[in-house]
Amino acid sequence: MPPRKILLDKLDYDIIQALHGNARLAASEIARQTGANERTIRKRIDRLMEDDVIRLSAVLNPPAFGYVTAADIFLEVDPAHEEEIIKTLMAMPEVTYVAYGQGTNDVSLEARFKDNDALREFIRRTLASLPGVNVTRYALVPRILRNIDEWMPPKADFGLE
Repeated sequence: MPPRKILLDKLDYDIIQALHGNARLAASEIARQTGANERTIRKRIDRLMEDDVIRLSAVLNPPAFGYVTAADIFLEVDPAHEEEIIKTLMAMPEVTYVAYGQGTNDVSLEARFKDNDALREFIRRTLASLPGVNVTRYALVPRILRNIDEWMPPKADFGLE
């Protein structure tokens, strides 16, 4: 079933832009910026959250905790162990992202570490100890230029321009 299409307008766009810049921005300030009624802004924010268009949450900064090494790791997973492996990967604190890859047995993940030695141990020992997992390749990520928390859809998705 395809995801339902949610109709968004310029006010939704303006609200999302404002919250994207500062998720702690008060509805009264967004109302002042947009010229809309504060109550309307609150209702729109509630609707955007209920429709799963936005999620308001704290986004942690890994380097603030000493996690300065990032890596993209690509795995080949035995289908007989896939469910167990995915659960295990998602429970690992080093892992920040897990997704199915293009191939039927491929899984990609992003993980964060305090140093290169921790990355090496993770690949050589932690992942290698999981039954049904084969690390096919990995890449150090020296600098992340844009994260998912910085992504915005084009204005056309809001019916603008």
